[in-house]
This record gives sequence, structure tokens and C-alpha cells, in this order.
Amino acid sequence: MADWTGPLTVGVEEEFHVVDLRTKYLSTRSGPLLEALPQSRFSKELQRSTVEANSEPFARLEDLAKDLCELRDMVIQTGQELGLGIVAAGTVPLADKSSMKISDDPRYERMLDDYQLLTREQLICGTQVHVQVEDKDLATAVAHSVTPWLPPLLALSCSSPFWFGEDTGYASYRTLVWQRWPTSGPMAKYESAADYERMIDNLIQAGTITDPGMIYFDVRPSAHVPTVELRVCDSCPRVDDIVLIAGLFRALVTRELAAVRRDPHREMQLEPVRAATWQATRSGLEGDLVDPVEGVPRAAAEVFMNLVDGLRPELEETGDWELISNLARDALARGSSAARQRRAFEREGRLSDVVDLLLEETRACTWTGPSSYRPAA
Repeated sequence: MADWTGPLTVGVEEEFHVVDLRTKYLSTRSGPLLEALPQSRFSKELQRSTVEANSEPFARLEDLAKDLCELRDMVIQTGQELGLGIVAAGTVPLADKSSMKISDDPRYERMLDDYQLLTREQLICGTQVHVQVEDKDLATAVAHSVTPWLPPLLALSCSSPFWFGEDTGYASYRTLVWQRWPTSGPMAKYESAADYERMIDNLIQAGTITDPGMIYFDVRPSAHVPTVELRVCDSCPRVDDIVLIAGLFRALVTRELAAVRRDPHREMQLEPVRAATWQATRSGLEGDLVDPVEGVPRAAAEVFMNLVDGLRPELEETGDWELISNLARDALARGSSAARQRRAFEREGRLSDVVDLLLEETRACTWTGPSSYRPAA
């Protein structure tokens, strides 16, 4: 069992799409929205159709949930005054590519010049979870060690089946868009933080990337805070799912910290992880996932609950077992956002109905804590 002295703190960066409440299309009016929000908690992103909210770090998941709901309420209420809606999802199905613009920033302008279509089509949003790991060598080792267990977390978050008005056939098309960047995918094994940073320096010198912030691995040592950062997940309409992902990722980091301390040279094969990630992207919670231990297909619910059950010692140590197991069962009963979006579209054949569903789920954020927690209908 892990030898920590208290729960590792966990924080979340949530990316939101900004949509026009009248047309239900993506809007490039994030600028006026951000001007009305506190800069300490909200920031711009590459596209002018996106804003990012930054939670505080917390030891208790209940406190994280309340903070996320307060941030959502703040940005939603501010947006409504401007005729703007806020959507937490990997993609929004209605967008006019020709009207999209990148944010006014020299770094983003250089990215547009260097990467062209990749930058113009970066109309995606993710949920990033940070777990406290002060030692950079340990953070580097853990970022590699957790990789086999990330595809089930991606499957839980899948919320991007539509892309420019079409059903892609994938539960998370955002992942496929993201994987076009040269530094995406699972993180390889590095012997130390210095070794990892030499790799980044070499990529910068080669002209492939311009700064450490362009390392887009599924999980990585954060470039600006002492954490391990999960980046593989779509944005999630429901805060319940974010809390579930955050709790499980913290438990994974805690478990793998103990594992790399026992054996600092352990190495994960990345090819099976890439394949399992693709499978999660394709099916979400509605099909099979690749079992991280045996490498064979199993029902998503079985793979996911095996992950949860396997982390029970770490979850009990932090007092999260009851909350996380309840949230997990609820999430599996509800299914993925991708499936809910498709059902909304099938009813009347209108993509605006999908946007309305996402607006509603993003807005319906309440948290009363585990003592009174009840699974959502």
C-alpha cells in the first residue's frame, strides 16, 4: 500500500465551448466573456470559442465538486447576460469553420503559422486533472506508469460524437483530432526528470514544438505546477463524472507512486495502450474496452468496475470509496454523453437539440456531498 501521509491534492482545469444561444453555433465571443470574469480563475485558450476554468487544489473531492459548480455557475450566468451559452463537451456539433478565430496572442499566432489546419480545427475541449506530486523524478515515472489504466477514464468522458454537423461514428472524436499533434499519445519511459526535459529541449531545438507547454501526452508532469496532469479526457457535461475521474486518477497516481518506488525501472508497453485508447475512443461506455491486465476485449462496465475495485485500498485510505463506487455505478447506468447526444439527435433529427442537451447538462450542477448523495435519474 502507498506510503503517503495524507491525501494528495487534486485540481481540475475545465475547458468550455462558448455558443450563441440563438443559433446554437460556436461563438468567437470569448473575449467579452473573459473580460467580465475573474482572471485568477478563468483564462483564454487557443480558440476564441473556448474559455478555461481553473479550480483550486483540494484534498477532499467534495470541496473540488463544490468549487467546480461555483465556477460553472459564474461563467454560465455571465455568459447569459451576453447571449452566450456554455457547453462542457469534447465538441459542439454546430460550428462554422470559416468564422472561427484564434485568440489574440503571439504564441497562438505562431502555432497557427506552424501547424495550419491543426490549429484552425482545434475546436475541442478537454478536462485536465492535476494530482500533487512534488518530486519531478517521481512525477515523470508515474506519468508513464499510469498509462495502461487511462483508456477506461477516457471512455467515461466520451462526449464528442459529432464534428461539423456529422456523426463521426466515434464516441470521442476529440481524441482523434488531438492525436494529430506531434507530441500526443501515451508517455514513454524516461529515467529521470532531467532525461524527460532533455527530450523536450531536443524537440524545441528541432523546431517541432516551441515550448514545454506543447507536450500533449495523455498524461504528463505539468509544465507549470508540481503535479502529474491527466489530459486524455473529453470535457464532461456532468460534474459527477469529473469528480469520478479525479478521484480515480488520484488513486491511480497514489498506487503507482508506491509501485515506482519499489521498482523505478518498470516500463509499460505503449502499443497496447494506443490500441486500447483507440477502442475507448470508438466505443465509449457502450461497447467493449480492452482489459488493461489481460489485453482482451471485455464489456466496458466490467473493465471500469474492475478498475474501481482494484483501487479500493487507495480510495478507502482517502475516505472516497463510498462516493466513488456510487458515482461509478451511476455513470455506467447513465451511459456516456456521446450516447445521450445521439439519442437526442435521433428523436427529431436536429443538431440544435444536441446543443440544448449539452447546455442543460452543463448548467445542471448541484453538489450536496456524499452523505446526501443520490444517483442522478
